Amino acid sequence: MIAVVQRVSSASVTIETPPHQHSIGGGLLVLLGVERGDTSAGADWMAAKLARLRIFPDADGRMNRSTLDVEGSILLISQFTLVGDASQGHRPSFMNAAEPHVAEELYDRVAQRLCTNEKIPVGTGIFGAQMQVELVNDGPVTILVNTPASLSTRA
Repeated sequence: MIAVVQRVSSASVTIETPPHQHSIGGGLLVLLGVERGDTSAGADWMAAKLARLRIFPDADGRMNRSTLDVEGSILLISQFTLVGDASQGHRPSFMNAAEPHVAEELYDRVAQRLCTNEKIPVGTGIFGAQMQVELVNDGPVTILVNTPASLSTRA
């Protein structure tokens, strides 16, 4: 599983069909890609990591506070293109992307764990939908987070 994590002042997702909109104030915008071999243990790890990732400034301006610490929100967006491989040719290969039903299950699990286990307000897009995502990146701060290989069945 790979996540692009952006510290934001605000972020929103809008979907025309079916109609859907969600927005947050300060917190994280997380674009999440699920790879073949990702597991529920990896989804649990990702949720805990996102909740505790210390990328918000403390009183001294150092990145030393988490979303939990600042009582922020998370906007979680599924994005299978993150697992695209563009190392050869000019068209990315998505062979490493999880099957849609598996990816949706793990994406939902991350969102559910953030809400129930971590008590973080979470907004989502709609899995597989064409979405318009807007954000005001705070910093800017953008971090890549990958689940450890030990939590995957990938060879």
